[in-house]
Amino acid sequence: MDRFFRISERGSNLRAEVLGGLVTFATMAYIVALNPAILGGLPKGLKDSAGHVLDPTQLVTVTALVAGVMTILMGLFANVPMALAAGLGVNAFVAYTLVAGRGLTWPDAMGVIVIEGAVMLVLVLIGLREAIANAIPDSLKRAIGAGIGLFIALIGLVDGGIVVAGNGTIVALSDHFRSWGTFAFVLTLLVTAILMARNVPGALLIGIVVGTVASIIINAAVDGTPIAGATWPHKVVSAPDFGLVGDARFHVFSVLGWGAAIGLILTVLMANFFDAMGTALAIGRRADLVDDQGRLPQMRNVLIVESLGAVAGGAASASSNTIFVESTAGVAQGAKTGLANIVTGVLFLLAMFLSPIVGVIPSAATGPALVIVGALMISQAAGIDWDDMGMAIPAFATMALMPFTYSIANGVGAGIVLYVLIALGRGRWRDVHPLLAVVGAFFVWYFLRGVV
Repeated sequence: MDRFFRISERGSNLRAEVLGGLVTFATMAYIVALNPAILGGLPKGLKDSAGHVLDPTQLVTVTALVAGVMTILMGLFANVPMALAAGLGVNAFVAYTLVAGRGLTWPDAMGVIVIEGAVMLVLVLIGLREAIANAIPDSLKRAIGAGIGLFIALIGLVDGGIVVAGNGTIVALSDHFRSWGTFAFVLTLLVTAILMARNVPGALLIGIVVGTVASIIINAAVDGTPIAGATWPHKVVSAPDFGLVGDARFHVFSVLGWGAAIGLILTVLMANFFDAMGTALAIGRRADLVDDQGRLPQMRNVLIVESLGAVAGGAASASSNTIFVESTAGVAQGAKTGLANIVTGVLFLLAMFLSPIVGVIPSAATGPALVIVGALMISQAAGIDWDDMGMAIPAFATMALMPFTYSIANGVGAGIVLYVLIALGRGRWRDVHPLLAVVGAFFVWYFLRGVV
C-alpha cells in the first residue's frame, strides 16, 4: 500500500490519509441530500415536459453511487486526494435551464451532460486541456487557489447560517444571529480553531463530531428542531434504488435544434472545464503536489477521471460529477495521496445504505471546517507578484469574483481575460501563450452569452 500510493515518499502516513478521507467525506456528505433536493425540485417536485419527476430515493442512490465510484477511481488512477461528487451549479443548470427552461425531459437533459463529458474527455486525451492548465502563469494559479479559499469560506458561512443575502446590501449577517444554529457554528469554529492552533491530529474531524453532537443535544433539549438535520433518525439503514442508472437519451439536437443544443453543451462545458482545472491546481498546491513551475504532474490523469465523472454522472441521472473544493479540508488534515480518496469513496458507497445517518451531520458542524480551510488557502496569495499591476489586477479579479459570483469558473475566466487584454495593451503579446489567448476569447463569449 505504501509503495502503490507513495505515502512515505510524499511525507504522509496511514493515519493522516484515513483522517483526511473521513474529513473530506464529512464536509461533502451534504451532497447526498442536496443533489436530490435540486434535481428532484423538492419540496414540490420538478416535472419535465413529459410530466415526470425524479424520485428522491433513487437520486440519493445514484448521487452516492457515482460519487463513491469516481472518487475511488481518482484515488487509484491519479493517486491524488481529490474527491468527486455531483457539481453544484451544473445540477441547477440541468434542472432549471435544460428541464424547466428549455423543455427537455430528464433523460434528454442527462444526455446533454453525457455529451459534454465525452467532449471534455476527448480534449484531455489529445492533450489540450492539460496544455491550457500549463499555459496559465504561476501567479494566476496562486490567485485561483486563494480565490477558492475565499469561495469555500463563504460557502461555510452561508451553509452555517451566518451570512445571508442582505436587505439593501449584497450580503449581511443573519437576522437569526442569536439562534441555536449560530451557537453551534461558533462553538464548532472555536473548538476546531483551538485544536488546529495546538496542532492536534484530526482537528477538523473532531470539530465536525463536536458540532454534530452539540447540535443533536440542542435539538433534543429545545422545543422543535432549531438546527436542521441534527436529529437521530428513526431508521439507520435504507435500501438503495438503482432505477435511474442508464436513464439518459440524446434527443437534444432534434428537440432544440443543432445551434441551440451546441450552445448549451458549450456553456456547461466551459463551466466544468475550468471549475475542475482551477480546483485541481489549488488542491494540488495545498497538498504540495505541484512542481517548481506550479504544474500538477498528475493533471492528465486527474482530468481524465474528472471527464469520466461527467459521463458517469449523466448516465446515472446524478448530473455531472466534478472535483469538490471541499477536498481541501482533507488535505488540510494531512492527506496527500489517493488513499484518502479510497476512504472517502467507500464512505459514499456506504451512504447508499446509511443515508439517514449521513443526513444527521448539520451544516453548522461542517461550515466551520470550510472557513478554516479557506484561511489556510488564502496564504497562496503571498506568492503573487503584487508589484506588477499587469498581474495584480487579473489576480485580484480572480480572487474577488469567485466568492462574489459564487463560481470558480467566473473567477478563472475574468482573470484570464484581464491578463490577456492588459498584456496586449502594454505591448507584451509575447508573454501571452497562444492557448491562453484562445481561452480568453472563449471566455468573452461565455460571459456575453450568459454563464451557468
